[in-house]
Amino acid sequence: MRVLVALAMCVATGVAVSSQAPAGGGGQPTFRAGVTMVTTDVIPRTESGSFVADLGRDDFVVMEDGVEQRVESVVMIHGGRTYNLLQPPPPDAPEGIVLPPSKRPTDTADSGRVLIIFIDDLHFEADYTPHVKRLVQQIVDTMLHEGDMVAMVSSGPSSIEIDPTSDHRLIASAASKIRGSGMTPTEIFRMIETSSGPGDIRFRAQMAFQTMYGLVGSLDQVRNRRKAVLYISPGYDLDPFAQGRLGRDSIMGGRFGDPMKELINTENPYFRMNSVRADADLFLLMQELTLTANRTNTTLFTIDPRGLAGVVDVGQYVDQSELRTFLQKTTSSLRFLAEQTGGVAVVNDNDFVAALKRIDAETSDYYVLGYTSSNPDTLDRVRDLEVRVKRPGVAVSSRKSYSLKPDRPLPPVQKPAPVKAPKKKR
Repeated sequence: MRVLVALAMCVATGVAVSSQAPAGGGGQPTFRAGVTMVTTDVIPRTESGSFVADLGRDDFVVMEDGVEQRVESVVMIHGGRTYNLLQPPPPDAPEGIVLPPSKRPTDTADSGRVLIIFIDDLHFEADYTPHVKRLVQQIVDTMLHEGDMVAMVSSGPSSIEIDPTSDHRLIASAASKIRGSGMTPTEIFRMIETSSGPGDIRFRAQMAFQTMYGLVGSLDQVRNRRKAVLYISPGYDLDPFAQGRLGRDSIMGGRFGDPMKELINTENPYFRMNSVRADADLFLLMQELTLTANRTNTTLFTIDPRGLAGVVDVGQYVDQSELRTFLQKTTSSLRFLAEQTGGVAVVNDNDFVAALKRIDAETSDYYVLGYTSSNPDTLDRVRDLEVRVKRPGVAVSSRKSYSLKPDRPLPPVQKPAPVKAPKKKR
C-alpha cells in the first residue's frame, strides 16, 4: 500500500476530470461517469525498424470501437527529451496581433520513464534465485537511465518494497534479498488435493495478480510518461501435472504409489470441478490485469527467468510430455500478458541482455496521444482501440483496448483453509 501511495503522489502530472456515480447495492461494480481523457502510447516505425520522429496530429488516426476520435494532445518522447507537439492556444489573446509560431517546446524535467520491477518469487523455484539476481543487475546496467523513476516489489517471501526512486543503486542492492519459493514438481505431487486444486497453487497466483492489479491501477494519475512493468515470472498454470498428480504410477509422479496420499475420491465431481475451471479462472485473472494495465496506459514486459527450458531433473518424477504441456501453458500466460498490453514477452531465451536492450528501445522513443472519448455510455466498459498513421510505409505499435475503472476494488484474496487428512481405517 505504501508503494501505491508513493506512485500516485511522486510522479502525478495530471488528474482526469470525472464524476463518481452513486454506488448501488449488490456485488456488481459501478463505473465512473463523466468526461475522461484517454491517453495511449504509440510507436511508429519504418520498414527498417527506425523510429519516425516527425509526425504531427494530422498524421494520426485514432479509432475507438470503429469511431474516429479527435486527437487533442500529442507528446513525443525521443532521445530522452519530451516534445509537446500540440498545446492549446494562449488564453485571451488580443485581437489583431499575429503571434509568431513558437518553436517546438521541450521539457527534460519529467522526461524519464516510470518503471516497476515485479519479482514474482512465489512462482520461480529456489534454484533460479541466482538467475533472477543476475537479471535484476542486468536491468540496472542496461535499462535504467537518468530521470527514470523505478519501483521494485516482490509477491512473496523476498519482502521487497522499494518506493519509486531515481537512486538506482537501491534497486541493485535489493537484488541480494531475492529468493525464490516456487514449488518443484515433486512438491506439487506431494501436496494435499483440495476442491481448489493442489495445495495453495491458486492462492499463490491470486496473490501475484492482486499485487500487480493494485500497482498498475495506481498509475492512472501519471500522464505523458512511459509506464512499464518488468514482470519477472515463470508464468502460471492452476492445474499443473494433472495426470501425474492423480495417477498411481510410482515412477512418474502420481502419488508416488502410496495409497496413504490418495486422500480424496477423484471421482467426486466437486473435486474435479477445479480441473475443469482452472484455465478459465486463470484467463479471468489475466484479463482483469491486462484491462487495468490498458486503462492506465501501462505496458507489461514479461520475462521468464527459466530461459531455454526443455528438460527437468529425473529426480522430480515428472513425465516429459506433461512437462512440455506445463511449459507451454506457463509461457503462453506470459505471452498473453505482454501482447494484450503492447509489450514483449521474453520467453525461451537465454540472451537477456539483448532482450533488455529491445525493451529499452521500446520504452524510450514513442508518442503519447490524448483524446476525449465520444462514447458517453459508462456501462460500455471495454473499448477497442486502433491507431494508424496516414504516412505510407510506417507501422504502428500500440495497445488494442482499454477499460473504464470500477469504483469498487477486487475482493481480498482468501487463503484456503487447511485440509485435514482422513483417519486411517483399522
